[in-house]
Amino acid sequence: MARAFCVGLTGGVGAGKSTVAQSFSRLGCEIVDTDVIAHALTAPGGLAIPAIVEAFGSDVVARDGGLDRAAMRARVFADTALRERLEAILHPHIRAQAEQAIRRAGSAYVVLVVPLLAEHIHAYRPLIDRVLVVDCTPELQLRRTAARPGIDEAQARAILAAQASRSSRLALADDVIDNEGGLAELERQIARLHGSYLALASRASEKTRNNPLQ
Repeated sequence: MARAFCVGLTGGVGAGKSTVAQSFSRLGCEIVDTDVIAHALTAPGGLAIPAIVEAFGSDVVARDGGLDRAAMRARVFADTALRERLEAILHPHIRAQAEQAIRRAGSAYVVLVVPLLAEHIHAYRPLIDRVLVVDCTPELQLRRTAARPGIDEAQARAILAAQASRSSRLALADDVIDNEGGLAELERQIARLHGSYLALASRASEKTRNNPLQ
């Protein structure tokens, strides 16, 4: 079964990926968000919980049986090896479920939101036709992240430090959204890209129809 044309949306923490994804959704695009998949995997009864308990112990599980995100965040962003262990548990499941969702999609193109795309580009590249990076300065990322509930400035700095560099993300980009301005400017950029992606998706679909074995 042929999959839909897929735009991989990424950006550092606090760059504004969720806002951009919501705008594409309002334009009629189906959104596959790997953070949403990850939350389901680590919710009470989630598929990844047994492996997480085996790897990290029961103290990272909340009373309801789901992941205690604050406890896990405090551990993994202070220890690279622990963060890599958690990612090794989660990402194969996330990637498999993302692929299934893309293949089920019915919109002209799909937006796949992968915050850690630069770190896992080889796993996701076969699913993605175009990489879109939401970009802003690290200083703005820090302010936005530290303003989130349950995250102080020290944790925000640790999260930024644990992610791929701004230059690494931009090196992957086919398209870039500058999210330093206001909402009107953001929407203008998204509308322009939406038109471009519709055209690219149409050409890709026509090519598939004309060359079904490719």
